[in-house]
Amino acid sequence: MRVLMSGGGTGGHVNPAIAIANIIKKNVPDAEIAFVGTKRGIESKLVPHAGYKLYHIQIQGIRRSLSPSNIKTAFLAAKSFGDCKKIIKEFKPDVVVGTGGYACWPVVRAAASLKIPTVLHESNATPGFAIKMLEKKATKIFVNFEETISQLKCPEKAVRVGNPLRGDFSAISKEEARRNQGIEGKYRTFILSLGGSMGAERINLEVIEMMKEYTSKNPEILHVHGTGAIEYEIAKKMFEDAGLDKYPNLKLVEYIYDMPEKMAAADIVINRAGAMTLSEIAMLGKASVLIPSPNVTNNHQYKNAHVLEKAGAAVLIEEKDLENGTLTNAVRELCENREKRSEMENKVSGFAVKDASGKIYDYIKEIVK
Repeated sequence: MRVLMSGGGTGGHVNPAIAIANIIKKNVPDAEIAFVGTKRGIESKLVPHAGYKLYHIQIQGIRRSLSPSNIKTAFLAAKSFGDCKKIIKEFKPDVVVGTGGYACWPVVRAAASLKIPTVLHESNATPGFAIKMLEKKATKIFVNFEETISQLKCPEKAVRVGNPLRGDFSAISKEEARRNQGIEGKYRTFILSLGGSMGAERINLEVIEMMKEYTSKNPEILHVHGTGAIEYEIAKKMFEDAGLDKYPNLKLVEYIYDMPEKMAAADIVINRAGAMTLSEIAMLGKASVLIPSPNVTNNHQYKNAHVLEKAGAAVLIEEKDLENGTLTNAVRELCENREKRSEMENKVSGFAVKDASGKIYDYIKEIVK
């Protein structure tokens, strides 16, 4: 099996593509898999690190407002379409898979023009620009949220398969994770909070305030917060200036390296609302407070979180509403109302798709046949 993958610009597009590549490789060890992306996108780091070849093209996103840069975008789109046809003729894929982002448009479009089967995967609740542009050309469209299907022009092509996750997120039970983390029998509740790998200043500020006002005063609660790389030194100084480093139940770290185990052990998760994060929360059945990033295209994190909030499966707080102890009050209620937390855990588990990677592989295998 020969598979050409493309998804770029953000980790939310690249990581699902790598997960799909990995499950294909697991089932077909001699499969030939390569990626197409840009030199400046995050795919230039993640794809080679995952062990796959990356073909480079020049492409950039279109601006939603009138801008001279859109002239360059149109030129690069035409050029990259031709470049992708050359790559496809050289690589000779059996199927081309696109997971969103502007880099996948010319790849999937070129493959369709050459009569090669194409598959799209949309992680977010609202389909992105590239997916909308490509859906008529696609052989099959995989979605994470059921709500996405009704927003497509070709819903008959769509099937809900969920998000492909690393096996680590289903390999360990909550009890085992708590034993490994040294929590069992020591803390009643474990809160895990973060704002992304690079960090979010506003979330760090509000979490430290919550530590001062609430979790520091409740030694039976373990609270671990990941500040992100960029914000770590600033947050660490605020943490220490407030005297929070003296509390053994409060931990401030730059990055959470053992995320699958930490999340499995947690009772409450505070995080952004990227599609992969929500899939992990659903798979592990965690009560959560979601704070969508306001700095993403099409406000898709808010739309993702809103789907869960409507179902009573999560608490949604927009960043602009983080004031007057909003976050503290939401977390306090989840800590003190075990019945509500349990109800939320049950409802969010309903959004999990078991063995998403296996389902995706089965569909791709049939398409290739």
